[in-house]
Amino acid sequence: MNHTQPKITIHIFNKILCGLFLVLSLSISQKAYCTNNPVYEARRLAYINTALTNFNGDAITLQAYNHVPLDSATLYSLLHGISTGETSDFDIEKLVRVLYFTNGTYDSIILPVLNAVPYWVNRGDTLRCYWSENHMAQWMSSDWLMHERYGKPVDSNLHKRLVHYLNMKLQFGYYEFFSSVYNPYCLAGLLNLADFSQDTVIKNLAVQASQLLLKDFMILTNDKGVFYPTAGRNYYDKYDNPYGQNHNNLIYLLTGLGQVPGGASHGGGFLASSTLPVDTVIQSWVPIIDTVYLRGHSLDQGYALNSNLDSLDRIIMQWSAGEYFPPMYAAESFTLITDSNLWHNSVFSVFIPLSTLPVSLVPSIAAQLGVASYSSILCSDTIAVFKHNSITLSSVQDYWKGKWGYQQYPCVAAVETTSVFTASGKVVPDWYNRSATNGNDNLPYVKQMKNVALLMYRPESKPSVLGISDSTVSLHWKNSDYTEVRNDSLWLLGRVDNNYVAVRRAGLNQIDSIWTWARPKGQSWVIIVGDSAMYSSFNNFQAIVDSSQFAERWYYDSLSSQVVYYAKIIIDSKTVDYAWGIDTATNTGINEVQSNVAGMAVYPNPSNTKMNVVLESMPVNGKIEVYNIMGEMVYQSAIYDKSPSVTTAQWSEGLYAVRISTDSGTVSRSFVVSH
Repeated sequence: MNHTQPKITIHIFNKILCGLFLVLSLSISQKAYCTNNPVYEARRLAYINTALTNFNGDAITLQAYNHVPLDSATLYSLLHGISTGETSDFDIEKLVRVLYFTNGTYDSIILPVLNAVPYWVNRGDTLRCYWSENHMAQWMSSDWLMHERYGKPVDSNLHKRLVHYLNMKLQFGYYEFFSSVYNPYCLAGLLNLADFSQDTVIKNLAVQASQLLLKDFMILTNDKGVFYPTAGRNYYDKYDNPYGQNHNNLIYLLTGLGQVPGGASHGGGFLASSTLPVDTVIQSWVPIIDTVYLRGHSLDQGYALNSNLDSLDRIIMQWSAGEYFPPMYAAESFTLITDSNLWHNSVFSVFIPLSTLPVSLVPSIAAQLGVASYSSILCSDTIAVFKHNSITLSSVQDYWKGKWGYQQYPCVAAVETTSVFTASGKVVPDWYNRSATNGNDNLPYVKQMKNVALLMYRPESKPSVLGISDSTVSLHWKNSDYTEVRNDSLWLLGRVDNNYVAVRRAGLNQIDSIWTWARPKGQSWVIIVGDSAMYSSFNNFQAIVDSSQFAERWYYDSLSSQVVYYAKIIIDSKTVDYAWGIDTATNTGINEVQSNVAGMAVYPNPSNTKMNVVLESMPVNGKIEVYNIMGEMVYQSAIYDKSPSVTTAQWSEGLYAVRISTDSGTVSRSFVVSH
């Protein structure tokens, strides 16, 4: 008895110490999170507990945060893939977070691997992408934090480049707008800066940029916790599964909406271990929205905005906006790729046949390939958003219509947990087998008014060098997701509980149960969403759909020398129409033919103290509204003449949209405020 008593005492003492350590850790954690509300705190701590109990590789950051030994197999796997992974920056930002949380415990294992990696553009790199928006955030944040903590040598431009990048996000939003693929990884890099940077300028900017990105997720999340947005860059699977994905973890942590995650995700692990104040983000979620959001800037404005950077960083910043080969930048891009020997990089290898051209020919070739060289650009976007509890409809207005598509989703509807959208190109029965890099062979013109969207397809002719193009348009629609489905002439209607959607198809052809229609000349689709609060019964919703009036026609406009494709839908007291012309005289591409809305000019742009509007005709019952980048109305007034003005002297710098509404319709333009 006397021999065992000390062992028991020591065992009990050790348990007490462990208990005190856990209490201390929790108290420190709670103190760090004192700015956030207790409901979020409870959800955050429960998420961490679940993630550690049901461990996967993304929970390694939470192991480090909770000061428990790291899973050795996961750590080895991360380290092993750093030198050969095309997206090694995803793993590097995890390892940087681990280093900061573990205070030297794993430095000798991790640092030799991370120090051997190049963190910015380097000659002959065949693997890594440093220049898309999310990759820039990840590479630069890791480089900077390794520099601050361990004295890692960095290039002399890093601080300036990083501050410029963060300021651009705050002024003009994210180029890869509403991307449920890329934005969570971008967020992780920003959170590392927000949590760990010693530089107060970078830290404060990163906090604001992180909050802005999270607020973007709140905009199009419905009351089921489902995020099916229009997007500048995305993958199909983000529209097929409503839950269980990286972005769902972020949404659940912030709102509690949707399914409870069964384990950690990459972004979820970062947010759950972050000191970021999120109350304003949580409060930004609202169940009902009807507005427009702005992202980006014009090509000319982008060039001017980036002009204070050195030539390499300026070009990389342009690439982050998708500005790879438009004619005005093509020679610069070509020269950088050549000088840095990047032709065999996975991003540019497809262009190797062009690598031997004289640089003098590059701008003209880029112009000839304008159908593809322009539509990668992600700037100057006007995004219409309608949300009513469980339903959403969002679209990018007039977005590279007729041109080659990349990963864009120009118009998407959500009805509870199912998504509805169209895509052009070869019909593939399994949507997962559609190209991940080319979501559309040609992009539609989209015009949305509240809960109604008109989608018009009119493919621009494509040079044979781009390969075969297919004008067939397919509808993503899953019958099994609906409580009830009705076919009514060209209209397809679906109900999920008390939430509705209707699609006017261009035709009634089906391939492997997918609604499709092929008409190279042009075709139009209509999407309308609603619910019982808006339309009462599903029968009444169908009656409104049945009373709609649709018209389309082709004609030659002798005044503008254009062949015009015109479509119009009148439904639920809304008229949405568009006249889309092709210039027959010069055959330079696709142009807009003014229909029933007066034209509008905005000057000066950028504006300092005042923004002036000039209308082509006298407005009848005119109203002027100005929206900021978050879709918030900052100005509203009636207008009585053709040249209203708005004082902008006290407004924050950034992108704004001015919208003029009259009895003839609505027209909008974007402008920049710069003091």
